[in-house]
Amino acid sequence: MASIKQVFESQQESFSRGIYRGFEARKTALLRLRSLILENEKKLSEALYKDLGKGEFEASISETLFVVKEIDYLIKNLKKWMKKKRVGTPFLQFPARSYTLACPIGPVLVISPWNYPFQLLLSPAVGAIAAGNNVILKPSEVAPNVSKVIEELINTNFDACFLHVIEGEIPETQTLLSLPFAHIFYTGNGQVGKIVMEKASANLTPVTLELGGKSPCLIYGAVDLEIAAKRITWTKFFNAGQTCVAPDYILISPSKKKEFIGHVRKALIEFFPDEHRSNRDFGRIVNEKHFDRLMSYIKKDEVVIGGLGDRDRLFLEPTVLEATEDSPCMVEEIFGPILPIIEAETLDDAITFVGKRPHPLAAYIYSSESKITDRFVDEVLAGGMTVNDCVVHLTSHNLPFGGVGGSGMGNYHGKHSFDTFSHEKSVLHRGLWLDLSLRYPPYEGKLKLLKFLIRWLS
Repeated sequence: MASIKQVFESQQESFSRGIYRGFEARKTALLRLRSLILENEKKLSEALYKDLGKGEFEASISETLFVVKEIDYLIKNLKKWMKKKRVGTPFLQFPARSYTLACPIGPVLVISPWNYPFQLLLSPAVGAIAAGNNVILKPSEVAPNVSKVIEELINTNFDACFLHVIEGEIPETQTLLSLPFAHIFYTGNGQVGKIVMEKASANLTPVTLELGGKSPCLIYGAVDLEIAAKRITWTKFFNAGQTCVAPDYILISPSKKKEFIGHVRKALIEFFPDEHRSNRDFGRIVNEKHFDRLMSYIKKDEVVIGGLGDRDRLFLEPTVLEATEDSPCMVEEIFGPILPIIEAETLDDAITFVGKRPHPLAAYIYSSESKITDRFVDEVLAGGMTVNDCVVHLTSHNLPFGGVGGSGMGNYHGKHSFDTFSHEKSVLHRGLWLDLSLRYPPYEGKLKLLKFLIRWLS
């Protein structure tokens, strides 16, 4: 078996020869990957259930079909994105024409997390392929069953010099990070993100970091609390809360809190009519380490719904807490099925609360009053937002997905993926049939005329 360095060098050599740069080569690779995903959807679904207790519905819409939909969009638009884009040319450069061209950048490394182990590995990868690059994939070892299926799917159907999976843990990741990739795309926590950025700096490798943070969800003004509670409950407890853009905590006025909690309780009964432990629509915590971390956030005197867990089965029931700013659950991103509800009397109080904390990956507000939602959008800095829903902004191909500040840098999805993994090359093409002597030495007597021409032509 080839070493990591050998695989990387083979990709460098392949890229220099331009084997996979053309439109047809990119399209063929994307179509091949699409077919493999659909052919192996059941196998992937089974692996996702083993690793995360993720049911078939969640596995399909948030993992496999998510990537298939991304591939379809890339193929549909790829030829247009690859074309030259004409831009204006200053008159002083006449005769000339100017344009930009999206160029492949070279071998790309994609490192994914465990919570959406298929989508968050393949979604950026297909963007890199569409842009004409070679790709090495490093799946999360915390989701070993999914990692193994992806490794078999990719490494038996693609040449290693084009697309290859490297499994492993910290040693393999460190080896990969030491190599001079053209771009590194990392999704995970901020602590590891700093390491990735530091390692990349040794080779001046640009990075995209998709991190996370405590995404707030505000409820103010006139609002249908029943619909708000239903949407929040679905998005919060999807994948057992292990979603980087899940609403991390609620800010709500005291007058609305009791009714809102009642609607959340009703929604949970409606969504999961069977006992949660045996319900295949409700996921499991990924491992004991994360289970123990989540249980440490739960203070008995704050629990209003749920609160019980089973470590042997990695089960933690949907839990709602009446929390405060100083509660254990407010220290870091929860990343589990725990929803703290915090009272903030006014919208001013809520916006101030959010503003005192690191910029989140996502932020949400529920209100029927445009003056409230407009103010929230204007004043709160976050990677992305959805008004009157949660999470769904990341499903739009037309919106960039990414963080800001501590929640990440760079973005992707749709055209933004293509742009992330491309270099926009500037080209100015001059004719040879006119060559004014004004710019050549000797310069005596030419500056006055040049200044006049610049003023006149600007």
